[in-house]
Amino acid sequence: MSPRPLLEAVSVRERVNVPTDNCGSQLDIPALNALALRSLVSLFEEKEKLFSRRVTLTEDGFHREGTSRKRTVIALLGLQRLAESGAAPPVDVASIRDVVLKDTSWVRSVGDLGLLIWFTAKCAPERLGVLLKEWELGTALESYADGRQACTKGLAWFLAGIAHARLACPGTIPDLTDIAVDTYHLLQDNQSEGAIFGHAGFPGFFQRAFCNRFGTFADQIYAIYALTTFARAFQIEEPLGSALGCANSLRALQGEMGQWWYLYDKSACRVVNRYPVFSLHQDGIAPVSLLALGEATGQSFHEPIFKGLAWLAGGNELGDDLRNLDRGLIWDSIAPRRRMTNYWEAALHFMNISGGPQAESLRIRYEARPDHFGWLLYAFGRFGLPKVGIATDADTTH
Repeated sequence: MSPRPLLEAVSVRERVNVPTDNCGSQLDIPALNALALRSLVSLFEEKEKLFSRRVTLTEDGFHREGTSRKRTVIALLGLQRLAESGAAPPVDVASIRDVVLKDTSWVRSVGDLGLLIWFTAKCAPERLGVLLKEWELGTALESYADGRQACTKGLAWFLAGIAHARLACPGTIPDLTDIAVDTYHLLQDNQSEGAIFGHAGFPGFFQRAFCNRFGTFADQIYAIYALTTFARAFQIEEPLGSALGCANSLRALQGEMGQWWYLYDKSACRVVNRYPVFSLHQDGIAPVSLLALGEATGQSFHEPIFKGLAWLAGGNELGDDLRNLDRGLIWDSIAPRRRMTNYWEAALHFMNISGGPQAESLRIRYEARPDHFGWLLYAFGRFGLPKVGIATDADTTH
């Protein structure tokens, strides 16, 4: 790590390791990593060597869904980043990796393919050459529906995968420049003058009015990461301008309590629907992308990252800490109690009337997913675990 990113990382840790005004607890990053690790352990299925798709707390107790290879891949990305800090994960990462790479039938989109390449480049670079020979990258954008429709998230994952492959094995894998540039141009075409990305460039007829104009937070933040990594891998600066534009627009639209809102109007550069607000966004993919962009450009995003983490720790609309230390989980989101609430907010947006759900119409969604904790560790795993660790062997969800 170069001196500037190292200083950036230390600065972020100092900034978040302070009491918040609203909840009085410390946002200690190693402790947050330990909680994410404990959450992953509780979601792990030893027999299948995979992570459960999700666990949900109901009146009858915990309900556990079947395993998910795709979400396991993201969990492994986070565990790999944590291992680079010197911490030893309490699960057999190598055996889980082998199970995932043995069966890639879960790859059903260009985004999935990008994630597989990204994962292999970071966690098993010695297998990257074989993987790239097995998959025809040159026709991937036409082979999958999300590629043909130029879906922003799918393009972003695919571009990030290509970029990570180039970074992992420069000069030893096939030249990926042409497909990377084609993907970059499709992604760039989805961005408005206000720097917000729409959901898709060429959606189906019935989705066209929505997908061309509106984009989710995930669309924005994955695009930022992909553009940043593409610029780094291919040593070009132009994509950083697009990434910075989007990041600064998101920062300007961030909620007063640090919320990363759900849906954006790219033509008006404003928020359409605020909820649900996902913990995954607050402590996972927003820090992943904004830290990467900050390291590439020298522009600091510490303030919005800190605000997003403070929201998670109780500085939110409900005043509740979404970290549940007793159960060893971080809850999924704060969302409207009724789906109709979001429709009303969208209608008010089109009438240029401000307003939205009040606290009494919101609830915590008591769910947990392994990809959430994977992205959290991918963002902060390099800070390691506390010197006195949080127990990781107790499975409170069985």
